Amino acid sequence: MITAANGDAGLFIVVKGDEVQLRLPPALETFGAEVRALVRSCAPAGLAELTDWTTPYGTMGRRALVDQARSHPLYQSWEGRALEARLVCPAWPEEYGGRGWDAAQLAVFHSVCQEEHIPHIDRGMGEWLVGPSVLREGTDEQKAAFLPGIVSGLDRYCQGFSEPDHGSDLAAVETRGVVDGNEIVVTGQKVWTSGAHLANKIFVLCRTDPDVPKHAGLSFVLMDFTPENNIEVRQIPLLNGIGEFAEDFFDGARAPLSHVIGGLNNGWRVAMTTLGFERGVKGLEQYLAHVPEFWAFVELARSAGMVHDSRIRQQLAWAYSNVELLRYSGMQSMSRAVSGAEGGRLEAINWLHLSQYHRRLGELAIDLDDDGGLIRPVGDGYPMTRWQDLYLGSRAGTIYSGTSEIQRNMIGERVLGLPKEPTK
Repeated sequence: MITAANGDAGLFIVVKGDEVQLRLPPALETFGAEVRALVRSCAPAGLAELTDWTTPYGTMGRRALVDQARSHPLYQSWEGRALEARLVCPAWPEEYGGRGWDAAQLAVFHSVCQEEHIPHIDRGMGEWLVGPSVLREGTDEQKAAFLPGIVSGLDRYCQGFSEPDHGSDLAAVETRGVVDGNEIVVTGQKVWTSGAHLANKIFVLCRTDPDVPKHAGLSFVLMDFTPENNIEVRQIPLLNGIGEFAEDFFDGARAPLSHVIGGLNNGWRVAMTTLGFERGVKGLEQYLAHVPEFWAFVELARSAGMVHDSRIRQQLAWAYSNVELLRYSGMQSMSRAVSGAEGGRLEAINWLHLSQYHRRLGELAIDLDDDGGLIRPVGDGYPMTRWQDLYLGSRAGTIYSGTSEIQRNMIGERVLGLPKEPTK
């Protein structure tokens, strides 16, 4: 066995015969053992069997099943114990209810939860997007006002960024914010708001100064997301009948000026901070989720009697190689975070790789499932098999959080230093 340390990535490379493995530093392996003991001591018996907690919550069709499991007394008991143990929002500073874990420790925690088939308590966009942005850009008064509600679960946030005419070109948003005394009044429309049916708060990017360059006149506002605040929500139903997205109409919605994070006309900087977190450590959770998905794919090939078919075995080898590459790149991102290195460029490449892999896997699964890939199960609504769900959901992954085409432009221009495409 040969062991070496990669100084740039902070990984340990272990060679056993023909096998090459990437390992975490010993300190993180010790940390993982401690976290595993803590999770096991807090999780009530039977929690792991309530549902398949390892499949990402955002996967099409999964939300309803997970939401139902979350109403079970076992989950509620786990949530209470996790709050007491500060396992909710654990990356946040201790004074705001967390444990101050860094990106690597957080990824280890997620990995442990997956291996134990235990759900980590996820506060959604409040935990991953709003909280980190407030911690970095907000005042002490704003931190004290907004963070406790996220940790407790009292406040559930959705995102008010995309508009009917401005999705990828975020800086061109037209929703207006006008200062009226000590309040900001928002008028306009947002669309493709995921989780709107669960949210009571929204973070909105609006234009507060139309007379300056488009990046300079934006503000980032936290608002009550209720009809009483003059916000109308219209669900956009998916083919499966679930309204996971919505369009939002703001007709003079109000928030105190103290709810503007980063100050007036500084919203672009805050929004970029928010998107950076969205594509950061949250991505590693997705990488981890694809491991059990791959083995389910192997089981599909076995049940179809095709696991010994040379063409299918070639596809299985391709899928396994990609899952391992995703895992290794996720570990590299972790290690760079530990060393304080910038990971934005690497994340753009990883996201493109992940979304393209997942789309192709969905196509392979539909082909392998034969007639089962084409015929939906009988039932109310729009029921789908696991692989039909994967096929449709994975295609969305090449669009949300920046389309694959935009990711390629970012990699070409910001990573490879290629010139921008000429404008017509």
